[in-house]
Amino acid sequence: MTVGCVAALGGAPPLPPSTPTRYSCNNGGGFLRLTFPPLKRSPFCTLKLGATSSSSINPSFQVKRRIIRPNPALDSDIPNPVDQEDNEQEEASKKQLQQWDSLTAKFAGAANVPFLLLQLPQIVLNARNLLAGNNSALFAVPWLGMFTGLLGNLSLLSYFAKKRETEVVVVQTLGVVSTYAVITQLAMAGSMPLPQFAATSGVVACGLLINFLYYFKLLNHRIWNLWEDFITVAGLSALPQVMWSTFVPYVPNSILPGIISFMISVVAVVMARIGKLPEKATKFVGSVSGWTATLLFMWMPVAQMWTNFLNPDNIRGLSSFSMLLAMTGNGLLIPRALFVKDLMWFTGSCWASFFYGWGNLICMYLCASISKEFFLASTVGLFLWIGFALWNDSKAYGFSSPVTSVKVLFLGS
Repeated sequence: MTVGCVAALGGAPPLPPSTPTRYSCNNGGGFLRLTFPPLKRSPFCTLKLGATSSSSINPSFQVKRRIIRPNPALDSDIPNPVDQEDNEQEEASKKQLQQWDSLTAKFAGAANVPFLLLQLPQIVLNARNLLAGNNSALFAVPWLGMFTGLLGNLSLLSYFAKKRETEVVVVQTLGVVSTYAVITQLAMAGSMPLPQFAATSGVVACGLLINFLYYFKLLNHRIWNLWEDFITVAGLSALPQVMWSTFVPYVPNSILPGIISFMISVVAVVMARIGKLPEKATKFVGSVSGWTATLLFMWMPVAQMWTNFLNPDNIRGLSSFSMLLAMTGNGLLIPRALFVKDLMWFTGSCWASFFYGWGNLICMYLCASISKEFFLASTVGLFLWIGFALWNDSKAYGFSSPVTSVKVLFLGS
């Protein structure tokens, strides 16, 4: 039986049906002749590697075989997520995985709608104030915070362009364009100094052009490396400074955190490029730009929560509709991040949905700024959506439990 298994799995030609099999081997200078009866096919042994059979394979083994590499992007030239098999069960499994792939990509594309609606009211309000000559109203919008968000969008745009995630590239491009529109309005009102606006315009133009050329494989690799180094240094410099500024005046108002982090990031990037860092450290520096951008966005709800704690009266100035849009937009990205097993993307989307959107709704509900029905509907909708994503992802991959999808995401298969 063992010999039969090796022959079937190894792809050896079939033996004559009625001829005994003879093997000769050297045994201390002589030859020992062995004779075996004709080989018979076994239902289990003739299966190709990776095929499933409900009658012969242990269910736990089947689950392990179904833990596979997810699709890195929707529109890239990628291999099938499951092996090509003639078995009907495998074909159905592959079809189910492809359907979930397509559905999560559509969810990610649909996130453009809430994100556009999230920024559009601010743009319209600023335009009305500019037309009315009320430029002072635009000073309420901090240009430094908008610039930080712009850097985050550019960094994530580069990250997802590298992964060829078309729908999320569109989301981040929309974020860059809409944020730049607000910054332009602030510059027109005099809220943002013109030198800073000119530098920002140059960064936005270069960033969009470089990412566009890279996505369509028209960019020199050295130029892309320089751009990655730039967004790495910019992100690492901005993150500590933004975190420090959140707690002013409880901490001294200083730019020292930004200067120190800038110097450290420049040294790290240069050493990585000239090969002075270990391989693991070089990979870490190469991936840090995406994480810093994610952490910048993750810090936004922390800063908002801190502001709510210091000034509870300001909660009434928050828009419940804006918080709902933020929760919805990031929530639509969660299934795709879970499907492609991207820990950074999944962490950022969940954090924004729960802490920025839902967290601020909790604060507004506790301060009687929104109705109980609105809060309960938002809460139930969010948790049902997360359950839907976990259930369908585990079903598509053949996991025994929805928790396994999260476990694989954090710990690997």
